[in-house]
Amino acid sequence: MTETEQPVQHDEYDGPWKEILEHYLELFFAFFFPHIHAQIDWERGYVFLDKELDRMTRDAEMGRRVADKLVQVWTKSGTPVKVFIHIEVQNQKDTTFDERMFVYNYRIFDDTRGNVVSLAVLGDEHANWRPDRYHRGMWGCEVSFTFPVVKLLDYRNDWDALERASQHNPFALIVMAHLKVLETRGNAPERKQWKMNIMRRLYEAGYSREDINTLFRIIDWLMKLPEESET
Repeated sequence: MTETEQPVQHDEYDGPWKEILEHYLELFFAFFFPHIHAQIDWERGYVFLDKELDRMTRDAEMGRRVADKLVQVWTKSGTPVKVFIHIEVQNQKDTTFDERMFVYNYRIFDDTRGNVVSLAVLGDEHANWRPDRYHRGMWGCEVSFTFPVVKLLDYRNDWDALERASQHNPFALIVMAHLKVLETRGNAPERKQWKMNIMRRLYEAGYSREDINTLFRIIDWLMKLPEESET
């Protein structure tokens, strides 16, 4: 390595997103999919089925990422209905993403014979990449599959709303951190400043000590700095 070359820093997205989903699932739905949140009976609880998801998709060979989850919930209107929700956080553009969402949806249905809902959070930096459906067909035989999608880049357009939401929902803080990781790639001093700003907002928001400790660790993990910049 020459004097002018700098080591490449690889940002970590999947681990932090997986952990915050495990800690704050209900708030995830309240922030990103409020219409679904309103229909889930949270008092009945929920069950993560990650081992089952691994088993169902083990031989799919679709490049499964770490940050996807399978969770069992119940509806609260009328007769309670069990629902299996597959959540995928995709942080890189992938031309086979729509096919993978379809394959996983079908694998889960084939295994459970239950109601399956697939949801995607797109955390990449390609504004026009918004896969939300899969379709294939031949000779009149057609398969069509659509799924709700959230694009994190869209939140850049209303930073004030993110700041307001950060007072009561940690996913606003995570979105803020995620966006600034994308914007400050290769610029450690600017990332460090934003990291300090977001951490300060975390402390000012009035979260419990336990939440502060958890979110501090996740944001620190997400907004990783080169070792020489951490001091």
